[in-house]
Amino acid sequence: MDKYYIYWAVAIVVFGILEGMTAQLVSIWFVLGSIAALIASLCSASLPVQVIIFVAVTIVTLVATRPIVKKKVNVKAEKTNADRCIGESAVVCEEINNLEAKGQVKTDGKIWTARSSDGSIIPENTIVTVEKIDGVKLIVKQ
Repeated sequence: MDKYYIYWAVAIVVFGILEGMTAQLVSIWFVLGSIAALIASLCSASLPVQVIIFVAVTIVTLVATRPIVKKKVNVKAEKTNADRCIGESAVVCEEINNLEAKGQVKTDGKIWTARSSDGSIIPENTIVTVEKIDGVKLIVKQ
């Protein structure tokens, strides 16, 4: 039996700790590869064979499980009622001037702070389209 099993055991612990410190699965595949290499080491496989097994098992488990894990773990942004403003028309009720950090629009019966998407000054009573929401501001275009 060679001494490399100690390195694989340390790798399992290190990758396991890294996995525990993250919110998503990022190093679990390295843990599985290290376990396979540890088993190979305990079976007296040479170091190059152990490394090949580590890489192969890591890649195979990553390719086989990553799409499934990505679907399950991927958290989608939850839409709010404010999202319905995007793409809608709004009326400028205070001139929009990004340099002076002023401007307001009214859409869906509510008044929002607004900025123009291209930096242009948009006069009062102009009809604009809401492109996106940035914090509590609507980003609009003429």
